Amino acid sequence: MDPTTDNLLEKAHTLLERLERLLPSAASVEPDWEKASAFRWEQGRLVPVPQFHRIHLADLLVIDEQKRLIEQNTKQFVQGRPANNVLLTGSRGTGKSSLVKALLNEYASDGLRLIEVGKLALADLPHIIALVAGRPERFILYCDDLSFNADEPGYQALKAALDGSLVAFSDNLLIYATSNRRHLMPESMQDNLATKYVGDEIHPAESVEEKISLSERFGLWVSFYPFTQDEYLAIVAHWLRHFGLSGDLDEVARQAALQWSIQRGSRSGRVAWQFARDWAGKS
Repeated sequence: MDPTTDNLLEKAHTLLERLERLLPSAASVEPDWEKASAFRWEQGRLVPVPQFHRIHLADLLVIDEQKRLIEQNTKQFVQGRPANNVLLTGSRGTGKSSLVKALLNEYASDGLRLIEVGKLALADLPHIIALVAGRPERFILYCDDLSFNADEPGYQALKAALDGSLVAFSDNLLIYATSNRRHLMPESMQDNLATKYVGDEIHPAESVEEKISLSERFGLWVSFYPFTQDEYLAIVAHWLRHFGLSGDLDEVARQAALQWSIQRGSRSGRVAWQFARDWAGKS
């Protein structure tokens, strides 16, 4: 199949998905709110996720400041006080997604609920807002690993929903998004070349302003950074204890953990968990 045919099929598939979400009956289906504390938006309806990831805040090490900022914001939200939409950005595997999941486990008993939405489904935001409006629960709309090209429909939908849309956000809804990109969009050399200098002033190109404008609409930015070797080993020790082994790394376990991280090109929390899981299984 030639590239042109592949492109046409992809566009047709995207169009069908968008048409399915516009069907009158799709968004009107009321979910079973008592069935779960986490939901996924699929084909125009909320689907309960009863088997949710059970990670806890105490399991997330060496990101104490990030935890403090986001937990404080979430606590304000759960208590009905003003709170901000949150953008979590930075290195892969450093706990961005895990932190959002841990917050649900921490505050679900206080009425917090999580709705996971893929970027293609962000065009359905008005439907989701209408579904949760007036509910007593507090909802976090969760967008994981978010990034856009400027011509994607979800980009404009999210930008308008955060600030500028006629459809007002319900007081019981916030957006938490994670991304490896600070500005959620790819950056190119051409963007910088188009920057203009007027006297001593720098005027960024319109393309740069456009890319910054989306991330600016999140009230709280929280950055995550690569872990040092000692931090990585501390996380390894934590997960070894979790799997029932000693957290005191002997030289063999220490060297194995470091070799594991070198093979994967990362000293992240995710890599530490994967090593501990493998080591515990072999032990």
